Parts: sequence; structure tokens; C-alpha cells
Amino acid sequence: MQDFADIRLKMVDNQLRTNAVTNHRILDAMSAVPRDMFVDPSQRAIAYSDGDIPFSAATAPGRYLQKPMVFAKLIQAAEIDPDDFVLVVGCTSGYALAVLARLASAVVGVEEDAGLAARASELMTELEVENADVFEGPLTEGCKAQGPYDVIVFDGAAEIVPESICGQLRDGGRIVHVDGNGRSANAAVVTKSGNTLGKRLVFNAASPLLPGFAPAPAFVFDD
Repeated sequence: MQDFADIRLKMVDNQLRTNAVTNHRILDAMSAVPRDMFVDPSQRAIAYSDGDIPFSAATAPGRYLQKPMVFAKLIQAAEIDPDDFVLVVGCTSGYALAVLARLASAVVGVEEDAGLAARASELMTELEVENADVFEGPLTEGCKAQGPYDVIVFDGAAEIVPESICGQLRDGGRIVHVDGNGRSANAAVVTKSGNTLGKRLVFNAASPLLPGFAPAPAFVFDD
């Protein structure tokens, strides 16, 4: 049997610390949460690898557990305080919820895949995470009924962030996501001040695109 605890610490030392993840609360949280429990059983041997891990086609085609380094740097950029209320958009099987529950006062995850949402709820119970709740619903609608939120984390890339989700952010709140699709994408922090949203790019990042967050197709006219 693999010693996942030892592999988990190596992930933190070799993937996070070496890529400027310096927040000790994040390092401690990702050292503690068993990432191997959140992937398909067939993928547990690579649960701590330096990459996005796909769920099987039978489980959730096209969905991934986000690369550890990208996820860690995203939530570091969000500057989450212990009293913050956080929404995770596209929480898949709940890994982001379990980590963020150690950083924030309470966490809500929204997931549109019924199987992943059920698994996330089961794991929150199994791991005794009492300050995280999972709601099934369209990712593009967020979770308005539970908001507003201090921080909204996209657990994947989004080329657009709908106004419906921006409207769930408290004044002074932050949205973090991978902005764009492919290797030219960047991690972005969106901040709300009154009725104004400001965006800054914080580091180069690539992450699989969450369903529903690509721009609408546009007509292209030939000359």
C-alpha cells in the first residue's frame, strides 16, 4: 500500500513551496487533506502528481481535479481570512471544499454533475468537515440563495464570469479563476468596490475549462 501521507508532504514541498506558495495556512491545509480520496480509485496512484487529474468518462466526462500548484496559488491570491464565507464554483468531488474549510469560516460548493455532488457530500461527512455544504445546480448560476460571499473560487478555468455570479460577491470581495483557455491563460483576481469590478492578472496558469464558461459563438462574416 502506498504511503499517501508521505507523498502528500512531498507534493507540498516540491510543487507548492518551490512555486512561491508561502502562506503557511494553505501549506498546512494541503498537507492535511487526503487528495487521494477525491479522485477515481483507478487514479489514486497519481493523485499527487503535478497535473490536472481527469475523472473517468463513466464518472464525469470532461471534468478534472485541478493541478495542486495552480489551485494553491489561486487561493493564496484570494487572501482568504478565517472569518470569510467562500463559494466554490465547480467543486467536483469536494477537494477544494475540504481545503478551504480549513481556511475560511464556511464554504459552499456548487456542482452540476449529480454524481460528483453526491460524492462531495459523502466525503465532507466522512472527513467530518462540518463547515462545508454542497449544492447541486448549474455552475453558471452560482449559489445565490446562500450568498453573498467574501470570496468566490472557480475550481477550473473560465473565459467569462457571468454577471449572475459577480452579483453574489460582497463589497470588498474577491473572485479568483483561471482567465482563458489553454497555455496562454492567466490566473485573475476580480475585486468588487461598490458597483465597480476590477481585474488583475497574477500569474500564468493553465486549467481545464469549466462547462458553461466559454464565450458564446459569434458570427464571422467573410469579406
